[in-house]
Amino acid sequence: MPPVVHIVGNDASFQTATGHLLKQAGYEVASYPSAEHFLGHLPNENVLGCILLKVRMQGLSGPALQKRLNDLGSALPIIFITRYLDIPTTVRAIKAGAFDFLMKPVSSDALLRAVERAVAIHEVARSRNVQLETVFAHIAKLTPREKEVFELVVRGHTNKHAARSLGCAERTIKAHRHRVMEKMQVQSLAELVSVAERVGVMSDNGISA
Repeated sequence: MPPVVHIVGNDASFQTATGHLLKQAGYEVASYPSAEHFLGHLPNENVLGCILLKVRMQGLSGPALQKRLNDLGSALPIIFITRYLDIPTTVRAIKAGAFDFLMKPVSSDALLRAVERAVAIHEVARSRNVQLETVFAHIAKLTPREKEVFELVVRGHTNKHAARSLGCAERTIKAHRHRVMEKMQVQSLAELVSVAERVGVMSDNGISA
């Protein structure tokens, strides 16, 4: 399925012209007349895409929609479209994670370049999310004791130190460690540490049992 560009705003002529341009470039297009309408028809985040979002709209504004989407954990990159340069609004939106700001009138080349880059960013984020979901699924298969061994091992504890910390025999730690490696589907301690860093096991909070 081709990437989907979601155009949000109450400018019908812009939506029509931009939609035609994007379809010619091979994108799917979904149009929404307002931020509220978009929130009522949230897209599938697993489908590659991005959002073209007007800054000023009746009802919920573009930056307000951005905040709602951030609260929902959306990873779709947002390209803001505006006719008026508003530095404070621009700065706040960029700090909140906006991918780009385009000033009307927007050239076809500039728009297509921005969309192409945004979709590429979404592809990277989507791939990272899939990897994280896989890792968390593996962690969920660990027993409480295996999780404890996992945390101690990736923090640099030897089998002897882990055994002393958990009050068990060293051979028991070796057996747990072997099962952790199997369930996490890694072949080396370096891989296990890399996975742990990716999901925050190396933080003070560790993982829940």
